[in-house]
Amino acid sequence: MRSIPIVLLAASLLSGPAGATPVAAARVSLEPGQRAYGQIRFEPCSLQAPGMPVAVEAQCGTLEVAENREDPESRRITLGIGWIPVDGIADPDPVFMLAGGPGQAAKQAYPMVHAAFRDVRRSRHIILVDARGTGDSQPLVCRDSEGRANLTEGTSEDLDTARDFARRCAETLGREADLRFYSTGEHIDDLDEVRRALGVARINLVGISYGTRVAQQYAKRYPEATRSVVLDSVVPNSLVLGADHAANLQQALDTHFERCREDAGCSANIGNPRELLDQVSQTLREGDIAPVSYRDARSGEWKEATPEFGHLAILLRMYAYSPETATTLPYLLEQAAGGRYAAMLAQAEAITGSLTEQIYHGMQLSVSCTEDADELRADPAQDASVLGNQLVEFTQAQCAVWPRGSRDPVFREPLTGDLPVLLLSGEFDPVTPPRYGDEVAESLDRARHLVLPGQGHSVLGLGCAPKLLAQFIEKADPAALDAACLERLKPLPPFAGPYGWEP
Repeated sequence: MRSIPIVLLAASLLSGPAGATPVAAARVSLEPGQRAYGQIRFEPCSLQAPGMPVAVEAQCGTLEVAENREDPESRRITLGIGWIPVDGIADPDPVFMLAGGPGQAAKQAYPMVHAAFRDVRRSRHIILVDARGTGDSQPLVCRDSEGRANLTEGTSEDLDTARDFARRCAETLGREADLRFYSTGEHIDDLDEVRRALGVARINLVGISYGTRVAQQYAKRYPEATRSVVLDSVVPNSLVLGADHAANLQQALDTHFERCREDAGCSANIGNPRELLDQVSQTLREGDIAPVSYRDARSGEWKEATPEFGHLAILLRMYAYSPETATTLPYLLEQAAGGRYAAMLAQAEAITGSLTEQIYHGMQLSVSCTEDADELRADPAQDASVLGNQLVEFTQAQCAVWPRGSRDPVFREPLTGDLPVLLLSGEFDPVTPPRYGDEVAESLDRARHLVLPGQGHSVLGLGCAPKLLAQFIEKADPAALDAACLERLKPLPPFAGPYGWEP
């Protein structure tokens, strides 16, 4: 069976950024090619996500912090930090981009959204802090028996296998890290320690997906250090990660399938995608399917695999994130229903390979097990959905053997007050639907929630959103934004065949 995978004293500004606010007359000793931002030394580097072609030139540095801040004798760990400098004069409040997951590294995730910050970068530095447990910050990588970074060694339906994998991973990682101290609470303290080391008084937070949880928690704990907040694909503090995922995905899929039924070409050529999904799911769950040859989407090599429900599940989960890929689902289901599984296998394999290299599963477990596992409950109402309670049971099994830290007593309380907050959601987001953004905005006095028509998860770089982002950070006034330009965004039509939609 296939598995389902589930961001001190300021120096003088010698070689440093204009706009950093000095807090003391300290000087950083630099080697040739280095630059200083506050008390942190940086040198040229290139940022790139594993398996992704996009790279961004940057400056990279490090900062040492305590693993357990309550114990002065605890081990020290190193945080990996990226800096995208402004070419000219910079405003004094940089932007901290907070990555998703949980389990993504900020420096690896940033190249995929670099274009969204094109206008912001004219006047503000971008700071990227790899969350502890990811990237260059004491990475917590779980590997399978063949040494590959993987989310589970077997199938997520096999809870014993998932539990055993987590136990072995915890035992291995626990030799060099105390896994109780790698969750959101520690991450926001790290962010503030980086802020102080840079020598700046206030920062702007841009959180994406799980990063929106980090941004809200930081703004609650450090309101005096927060100038503005942008939340893209919003996770409310009240949300138990994983609890709603099956229901949200099913709602998004039903929406896409209904659009196929309403489209003449898709309806005529594909039929009813929901009925096809039920048919394919049953066939794959029953098994007894002969191995199928398919071409690896990344290497071009011919491979062979037995189609299983896990292939379909990962495809449905991840392709629903983006309208470009979601539109292909009816066609892929039609192919599988006819016994043609090659396309499904190729796409599922490509997704799995990309996810397992970009998500640091150890950090993901430290976050989920500390902050959410005790509130996760299987919901019988979700048994009829395509994912059912599989993700909940999978998380519960792994968290049963994973060390847990302490969740802040006010963790679930909403962010409140008059802090300027801009919220962005995609209309068809299968993970963080627009109602989540509405919930967060309701408790804020100066918030504005914009829903991008026809879009999915992570929308910061779409349409005119980059210009709105820059305008908001410039003025910190969400009410002043003219967001009419977002109305130009439209849903893509569903595929009606191998070459796309009908003309």
